[in-house]
Amino acid sequence: MSRLLHISASPRGAESISLAIARTFTDEYLATHPGSSADHFDLWDGTLPEFGPAAAHAKMTVFGGGTPAGEQAESWEAAVRTFERFDAYDRYLFSVPMWNSGVPYKLKQFIDVVSQPAMVFDVHPETGYRGLVTGKRAAVVYTSAVWGPGLGPEFGGRLPVHVPGGVAEVGGGRRRAGDPAPSDADGVVRERAQAGGRARQGDRQDVLAARGR
Repeated sequence: MSRLLHISASPRGAESISLAIARTFTDEYLATHPGSSADHFDLWDGTLPEFGPAAAHAKMTVFGGGTPAGEQAESWEAAVRTFERFDAYDRYLFSVPMWNSGVPYKLKQFIDVVSQPAMVFDVHPETGYRGLVTGKRAAVVYTSAVWGPGLGPEFGGRLPVHVPGGVAEVGGGRRRAGDPAPSDADGVVRERAQAGGRARQGDRQDVLAARGR
């Protein structure tokens, strides 16, 4: 039995195309993987902690082999709780709209909160960084509101493929990327059908691209 966590970066609720595609993926995944479960982590629901000065100092304290204290300890414990929430699953679905040719800042905040030493990675003085979140799979839904095939850079360009925090460390499945679909209803329908097909496969790391936020 697998546990799927959908991490959404759009604040637009029912108006969000990335969320609609992700719901199709999740529904199809559950229908074709009996016994599996799925939960939703809305990055805008107020539960994602800040990662400010106290947390940054705590991270460097841990890097140096120390133990955070006081305000640093509180910030570090919040980061640990968020990572543990993330790490409790073995399948991930990220839904990511394009904002200003990049990803929403809440997604970067999530990356900064969970990407901690001895949790997502460690560092060896000779061999460098090593991912610690292994044996898992992830899919990413990317959406873009304006750009489509045949349109020039004056329409904003394509969203660069950006695998969200820790996903680069999340198991060795294949990753696939595509251009956003044209800005029309038919394109959305096609992408939702594609999401359902990939959910049925369910055991690879994919990047889906569509339109809308």
